[in-house]
Amino acid sequence: MSSSTTSPSQSGLSARSVLLWPALADVVAVLVFVAIGRNSHEEAWSLSGFATTAWPFLAGAAVGWLISAAVDRPLWLPARILPAGLIIWVSTVVVGMLLRVVSDQGTALSFCIVASIATAVLLLGWRAIAALIQGRRAGGPADG
Repeated sequence: MSSSTTSPSQSGLSARSVLLWPALADVVAVLVFVAIGRNSHEEAWSLSGFATTAWPFLAGAAVGWLISAAVDRPLWLPARILPAGLIIWVSTVVVGMLLRVVSDQGTALSFCIVASIATAVLLLGWRAIAALIQGRRAGGPADG
């Protein structure tokens, strides 16, 4: 939950890694969500089925990245929970569900609730863990 204004150069991170690793983590989080969901419904595993389920949420995450980059100027750090993580998470769910509607995929209320909770855990969870690790590296309080 870090909202520190430390610049990437001050923390020793390159501009590329400030974008690359969070983007990769978000893609992995969405793909894990899709894999767990498809497995829990015992849907046959196929690349096309997996892609059909994943693309709306990946597109939603991409929209979230664009919104986050526009909102969080001048120092946009996509690995932060606030505002980037929150914007990306909400966009992933909202845009993902809207795209599922227009592509004739299911959007039952129960699915919307489960998807919201699961993507929150995954998209915000890795950010929380990263913030805890960064805090400990910076000499933050350590658990005894």
